[in-house]
Amino acid sequence: MTVQNLVGSYSIQGSNQEETDHISYHGVLTLSLDENNRIIAQWIIGDHEQNGTGFFKEDILVINFQYEGDDQKMYKGTAVYRCLSKDLLDGFWSEKHGNPLYLGTEYCVRLNTTEFLN
Repeated sequence: MTVQNLVGSYSIQGSNQEETDHISYHGVLTLSLDENNRIIAQWIIGDHEQNGTGFFKEDILVINFQYEGDDQKMYKGTAVYRCLSKDLLDGFWSEKHGNPLYLGTEYCVRLNTTEFLN
């Protein structure tokens, strides 16, 4: 698989960096490439937006992300995904101010772009 195979939008479901593994959010992850074939990522979760940049090697995608919290502070973290196929990503993440005892999780399924063409 190549980094170009990852470009597109994915439906996501994830759990936060806490003790339980229950699904605590849903959203959309959009992946694109810059001029150097580095990943540009944008998560939209409700009315919340996160952005990041990353790289891909041997079916592993790593993205450093940041976002502004409701408290107007900047939060930063890293997400790591195992690329099961060009349509399925299985990952975990951690952010600097999250609970260091736990990792967040995220599962991503590619959205079919023809659904938007009605």
